[in-house]
Order: sequence, then structure tokens, then C-alpha cells
Amino acid sequence: MANEINNFSEIISHCKEYGYIFQSSELYDGLSAVYDYGQMGAQLKKNLRDTWWKSMTQMHDNIVGIDAAIFMHPTVWKASGHVDNFSDPMIDNKDSNKRYRVDHLIEGFADEQIAAGNETLAKEVLAQMDTLLAADDYSGLKELIEANNIRCAISKTSNWTAIRQFNLMFKTEFGAVASDNPDDNIVYLRPETAQGIFVNFLNVQKTGRMKIPFGIAQTGKAFRNEIVARQFIFRMREFEQMEMQFFVRPGTQKQWYDYWKTTRKAWHESIGIPAEKLRFHDHVKLAHYADMALDIEFEFPFGWKELEGIHSRTDFDLTQHATYSKKKIQYFDNDLNEEGKPYGNYTPFVVETSVGLDRLFLTVLSLAYQNEKWTKEDGTEDGRVVLKIPAKIAPTKLAILPLLKKDGLPEIAKSLLDDCKESFHCFYEEKDAIGKRYRRMDAIGTPFCVTIDHQTKEDNTVTIRYRDDMRQERIALSDVKVLVEKLIK
Repeated sequence: MANEINNFSEIISHCKEYGYIFQSSELYDGLSAVYDYGQMGAQLKKNLRDTWWKSMTQMHDNIVGIDAAIFMHPTVWKASGHVDNFSDPMIDNKDSNKRYRVDHLIEGFADEQIAAGNETLAKEVLAQMDTLLAADDYSGLKELIEANNIRCAISKTSNWTAIRQFNLMFKTEFGAVASDNPDDNIVYLRPETAQGIFVNFLNVQKTGRMKIPFGIAQTGKAFRNEIVARQFIFRMREFEQMEMQFFVRPGTQKQWYDYWKTTRKAWHESIGIPAEKLRFHDHVKLAHYADMALDIEFEFPFGWKELEGIHSRTDFDLTQHATYSKKKIQYFDNDLNEEGKPYGNYTPFVVETSVGLDRLFLTVLSLAYQNEKWTKEDGTEDGRVVLKIPAKIAPTKLAILPLLKKDGLPEIAKSLLDDCKESFHCFYEEKDAIGKRYRRMDAIGTPFCVTIDHQTKEDNTVTIRYRDDMRQERIALSDVKVLVEKLIK
């Protein structure tokens, strides 16, 4: 575990050094648990988003996409249950005044026990925690913390307050009109993107002439006032979700739940995540809207954690919005009569797939980052830091490198750049020795480098170098674009 944590620290440093992720407002000493994506990170994030979007809306003829607003009528969150139920059990240390999410505090203790070789105790504590959380037994959770002498990381004491709930939604004021009742102007920054889909169910269904079963997909920012945001971009206060709500006939939700959990795990594998690094984790405690739920977990450097959630949300959301809006939200199913059943209106059930884009980003980087070392033939040590990001999602696909800044080599290189840049992202560089440039491209994750040298002027061939195994081969200049397009697809 210690080596994995050190590796994670290296990943965080690498992200800043090579333009992937910066601390937000770093110029002013930063803002806790908020991050900016740099020039490389923004492109990788876009590539992941586009890959997900294509897999949902282009590869399925019964799924369409929308882009709902971040601000929504405050009654939306009352209807969805977020005003009353969107909270986490918290505990404060009286000596340090530091607040902890209870499950994070206990999980941190379990991680320490595993690192110390007490894996049996860790498993027992986590099992007890799951049972107590499922029963909302806060006094039992505090007894568990006290029985194991779980201490605050700052004060090193176990002087704890009682456990209580803390709502995670951000509030803000809407408009500039003064009111005698301050609550009149309160709106929330959305804590999830799903509700924008539910309130647009009829709009999309009618205008798109959609037939059950069908899905509505959306990507976008969500906001949660996490008290204990940690582990870099794994848990942030501002993050991006990629969600799809799939509307089905009541009684068929188990069939579609099984379909989507299998389909989504296969998708993660298709973008290069090894199957052995993924697993299903069924929820012990179900959310108020669900009759089935699981997480697709990934083995991050800091342990197995949720990457994507699959939830059977029943008809809870549509029914709640119909009740609060006093408007009918149902589907008239013409196909029922063809199956010998009477025509009828019903409220569809929903199966949800929800993946955090930032967590997916972190997953890709965790797998890609490698600090390689080897001994050369002359006995000296050598090595490199490389990001082995799958070519189809890598931020930059091809680096074009003239060997020298003279003799007409830059002109040939720039001509190749002009030919390729409409098809995929390229990078041009003519500074430093070619070996240094290769290492720089390895570090930012560029899968292919093409070097233009004096032989290029003689026979129109170039050297292409492959990032993952550092293999080099000579190919025709005219074949570069076609070859790279083939390899990234």
C-alpha cells in the first residue's frame, strides 16, 4: 500500500508538471478540493466525454442526449428528496474542530490497519460500518469509532461529538429582487444531472417520438459541498457527471438493470481498463429511490472505489415530479395491444448509469503512469516516466519532430503537420536533441512520434517511434497519416 500511495503522489506531481491538472486559484494559494484542467488534461477529458457520448447516443438508436441547465426550480430538489435526504453522517473532533464524514473516517482507519498487516480487523470494522450505515444507527457508529480508538489525524485524540447529518447542496440567491422572505430567492447548484433529464422526460419523448424502452443521456457539472473532499480529483466539490436514464416498462427493470451493468463494465474495458481492475459491488443500503443498485469499482492506488453507479430507480422520480408539479407524467404504450394486453398509460421505471468523468480521468492516469527503469548494454542505468494512455483517447496523437532546425527539414515537417492536423491532434517541436524530445512526448502520453531527417529529403521516408515499446521503423512519408488514423481507431 505504501508504494501505491507514493505512486499516487508521483501521479499528482506529474499532472501539474505536464499540464494535466492544476490547483484552482493556485496564484492565491488555491481553493480546497477544486481543480483546473490544463491544456493536456482538458483534451483528455474531452476525449473521454466524446467517447462516452458516442457510445450512448450514436451507437444506440434509442438513446438521445440533452443539455439541461445547472439552475433548476427549487421545488425540483424538494420533489427529488434532496432537500430532506441528501446528507451524509458527519462527526467533529472537539480538540481540532475538524469535521469528518463518518464512513471516510472509518475507511481511513481500515486502510491503516491493512498497511499494518491487520487485514482481518479492517474487514470486520468495514462490515460493521456497512451494517450500521444501512440501519442509520448513528449511536452504533460512534460506539464503533470509540471501541477501535479511531483518532483525529490532526489532534491525535478520539474526543468526538455526536454524529449528525449534513446536507451537501450548495445554496445561492437567484435574481436581484429583494424579498421579505429570503427563501423566495434561494436556488441550488445541482448536486446531480439526473433531475434535468426527469423533468424533460415528456419534452424529449414527445418531440423525439421516442418509444419505450429509450434513454436520455447528459453530461455536465454537478456540485456537492463535501466536508471531507480528498484523494485529488476523486472527490471534489465541483465535478462532471456522465449519466443516462433508461426508461422501461414496469416489471422489466431487472432485465435492463442486468443488461446495463454488463454493458457498462464492457465499455470500461473497451477503453483500456483491465477486467481484473474492475468489479461489481452491490449496495448494502439502497437509496430512497432504488430497488436495486451497485457500483462498478476500480482498484485505484488508494484502494477499490466507485467508478460508476448502476441504479434501478423504479418510478420514484417521475412520480414525485408529477405529484409536486400537479401535472401528468406518463407514457401511452401502443405496443401493449400487439402483445395481447390492453392499451394503457403508465409511469415508466428507470435504470440509471452514472459515471464520474473526473474519476474516469483519474482511472486512466492511474493505469497509464509508469516510471520505467532498465540497465543498458554498457551497464549504465536508464529510464523514463511515461503515460501509456490508449491511443484513441490520448490528448495528442502524433508528435512531428524535424531532426534539425535547418536544411529544409522544418518545411517538410510543417507540411506533414498541415496534412494531419484536421484528422487528429498533432504536436510540432524542433527544440532540443531528439532523445529529449522523445522523453518529453513519453511524459505527456503522445503515442507516436515521427522524425524528419536528411534521408527524408532523399527517399521521402521518415522514422516513426512507438511510445509503449520505443520501437522505431522507417515508413513512407505519405503513409504517416493513414497509419496513425488506423492505429488510433
